[in-house]
Amino acid sequence: MSEAARSDAVATEKHGSAGEVFAAFLKLGVMSFGGPIAHLGYYREELVIRRRWLDEATFADLVALCQFLPGPASSQVGFSLGVLRGGGLLGGLAAWFAFTMPSAIVMFAFAELAGHFTGTLAQGFLHGLKLVAVAVVSQAIWGMSKSLTPDRPRGAIALAALAVVVLFGGSLAQIGAIVLGAVAGLWLCRGEAAPASGQLSFPVTRAASIIALLLFAALLLLTPLVAAASGSHSLAVFDAFYRSGALVFGGGHVVLPLLQAEVVSPGWVSNEAFLAGYGLAQAVPGPLFTFAAYLGAVMNVPPDGIEGAAIALVALLLPGMLLVYGMLPFWDSFRTRPAAQAAMRGTNAAVVGILGAALYNPVWTAAVLNPRDFALALFGFLLLVVWKWPSWAVVALLACAGTLFSFL
Repeated sequence: MSEAARSDAVATEKHGSAGEVFAAFLKLGVMSFGGPIAHLGYYREELVIRRRWLDEATFADLVALCQFLPGPASSQVGFSLGVLRGGGLLGGLAAWFAFTMPSAIVMFAFAELAGHFTGTLAQGFLHGLKLVAVAVVSQAIWGMSKSLTPDRPRGAIALAALAVVVLFGGSLAQIGAIVLGAVAGLWLCRGEAAPASGQLSFPVTRAASIIALLLFAALLLLTPLVAAASGSHSLAVFDAFYRSGALVFGGGHVVLPLLQAEVVSPGWVSNEAFLAGYGLAQAVPGPLFTFAAYLGAVMNVPPDGIEGAAIALVALLLPGMLLVYGMLPFWDSFRTRPAAQAAMRGTNAAVVGILGAALYNPVWTAAVLNPRDFALALFGFLLLVVWKWPSWAVVALLACAGTLFSFL
């Protein structure tokens, strides 16, 4: 094969179709248990290691970008990967829909069945899934640390980021760790330019990104005014969930207090129903933000049911998608500059540290309660790293083990 033909083949391999994106993320949507940090591990294993859609550095850059923005970071990373692989907005929507809908459908079904998912069997099943998260996050840190912290300066940045998040906690500490990583990278990580494989162009125009950012701001500022003037409860629900998604950093569990204030305080959802749905949300794969589908379905006032679920789900996830779509082309040009590449080396190392902190809290502290839990989590980690088991098989094995041990 000639050099030109080989180059064309490589270029073709970097692009796919919306159908390919949909199939890949549908698989992830039905197997990605464990919350947003674990989702990044599943993404890395499936799309970076197995399918080779992008390299490790570019994946970590995307994670760092989405950590800066409000909204569900794992969903934003998935949406961005869909835009990159699928050739634009259609690919991003395919990734978002395929990754979100499986858990949203299950949560909607749980809205009718929540009262029945209790007892020893349910608790054991949930605990097994938490142990899966320990194994998956550990695997992600193991793999990412080898490529993103290969020297002492970047190792030190990762440790510093871990210390910041552990000592101060919360989403602001994560953002601060990313910022400190970027500053430290400018000082400690200057060197040769990043390899060409990391310089990927997102098919998003500046005009489209500006429209997305303007729409984000308009919906945030105008929806409450229109809802108050019209008296529409549907708009009030949209506004409550959109505001929660637009103003929360860290995603996942961080949004729950905001949602509780928005739907429990006005009496739209009872506190008992809210807590029951939150417990059930731990048992489903995909983004925790699909908890919104449950809340919309169980509301005491219309819109409820399928209409309420759709409004709440779209409203909570939409701001994060608009923000990341609006930022992609600016990030793409920014990261090609030498100073920006040094900063991104530092932020990539900081991401490893943040993942390490998350492995301890909330992943480890919520799952590993005794020596038996530690043994199961270690077994799952070894199955993933040493024996190269697929993630779905480890999910099934540990969920069954958790259920079995709950009776012992």
